[in-house]
Amino acid sequence: MPLHPRLIPLAALLLAGFHSSHGFAAERPLWELGAGISALSLPDYRGSDQSSLYAIPFPYLIYRGEFLKADRNGIRGTLFGSDRIELNLSLGASLPVNSDDNRARQGMPDLQPTVEFGPSLNLNLWRTPDLRTHLDLRLPIRTAVTVKGGMNGVGWVFSPRLNLDIADVAGRPGWNMNVLAGPMVGSERNHDYFYSVAPQYATADRPAFDAKSGYAGSQFMMTISKRYPKYWLGAFVRQDTLKGAVFTDSPLVKREGYFAAGIGIAWILGESSTRVEAVE
Repeated sequence: MPLHPRLIPLAALLLAGFHSSHGFAAERPLWELGAGISALSLPDYRGSDQSSLYAIPFPYLIYRGEFLKADRNGIRGTLFGSDRIELNLSLGASLPVNSDDNRARQGMPDLQPTVEFGPSLNLNLWRTPDLRTHLDLRLPIRTAVTVKGGMNGVGWVFSPRLNLDIADVAGRPGWNMNVLAGPMVGSERNHDYFYSVAPQYATADRPAFDAKSGYAGSQFMMTISKRYPKYWLGAFVRQDTLKGAVFTDSPLVKREGYFAAGIGIAWILGESSTRVEAVE
């Protein structure tokens, strides 16, 4: 399982993807700092029939300010003085792909790693009185840029999703579960980057294809995690489907559904002596 330095931009995505919300108030350190490592099995890109194992380092950073917060739910602040509406910074990333190593893309330009960032409006739809379980609607829209050879824009993605957080799942203190599901929509430029085949790269087995904007499939993901005094453990499973996506006829789409999974561990290296009441 190789350590892939170019995958470090995925750190923000992993931190958000692995961590589940606690959902109840308690006194916690103002800040926590640590570092972790994750092991993941991921496809080369959504729709690829080839996947790889990766080891990816990621930072563990928590800040619980009165108005500004940085944790597993992103960088965010409370809008309108309401604890039911939040505006977060939403992050994402994609893997680099060496086209020589991918059968569908041989002879085509490599896919550079991308980072996605943008706002996410999060609305609380329901929660229990003790805040240990809550259901949110998340509305992230992100612009994507390549992170090698210059920051070139590759369109935008919109992925509304329902998000369910459950603390102390199945009566096990400290074990927290997160489940989210929803569709994805992408711009023509974003789909073009991953799924178009220009005429000069067309072959007998790979006809030219011009991707359009629109529906890009849907995702279902479940994470589970537990925070110990000196370290944190987490794992996730994700099911993707591209059935009905506007680019499913692309010769680069070899599989309309796939399964991804990963585990992670982070060591807490330091924390603030100042304690604050936080709802997470």
